[in-house]
Amino acid sequence: MTTGLPTSLPLPFDGLDQLSTGQTQATLVILGGLVALLVVGVHGTWRIARNIVTIAHEGGHALVAICSGRTLTKILLHSDTSGVTVSKGRRDGPGMVATAAAGYATPPILGVGAAALVAADAISAMLVIAVILLLATLVLIRNAYGVFSVVLTGAVFVVVAVYGSANVQYGFACFVTWFLIIGGLRTVLEVQRKRSRRRAPDSDADQLERLTGLPAGLWVALFLTVGVFSLLGAGRLLVVWPPV
Repeated sequence: MTTGLPTSLPLPFDGLDQLSTGQTQATLVILGGLVALLVVGVHGTWRIARNIVTIAHEGGHALVAICSGRTLTKILLHSDTSGVTVSKGRRDGPGMVATAAAGYATPPILGVGAAALVAADAISAMLVIAVILLLATLVLIRNAYGVFSVVLTGAVFVVVAVYGSANVQYGFACFVTWFLIIGGLRTVLEVQRKRSRRRAPDSDADQLERLTGLPAGLWVALFLTVGVFSLLGAGRLLVVWPPV
């Protein structure tokens, strides 16, 4: 009798090995997109998975804050899937504008980056980069729920990277790509809905209106544009037809 962890995670679509490489990848790209749509579209799964988009959102604020010379204080992630990134520095100016604008733009941009790595057959690099980014975010988290969310997300990436078969890793990478973009788009639509009901007076878009004088609705439109172009860009990178 032998014991120990399996060397790979068996999943039903491991049977795709019977197809050509191109057909297998095309199938996994489609399956990843469909699963992402399902997760984002169903309230129960979205309520949990939205934490991942929040991590990316707040990580975007944090990264741009540091790059613009601001002093990053902390990141908080809450159980209602909201988050806060606190930094010190000028209360106006290009650095503050860039920091405020980065949140909603980051998830879809990360999705395009993931798509580029998938298209380049650099799945392992994509998984490693994701873990590194999560570890960097973890250092800045200052509440227990935030630590739990980031550690759990990182653990999923590590398990897939270490124990996932080639098909599992490819399918997971495709799912992450589509999820970041589609989930990012949904968060923009959600904040606009809250704004229309006057329930989000301090949203990123409203903060940007106060900083720049440009209407908050224009910033929402910009966030949506980034998401849509990211979706098109990821599709161009991943969807190769006909598969061979």
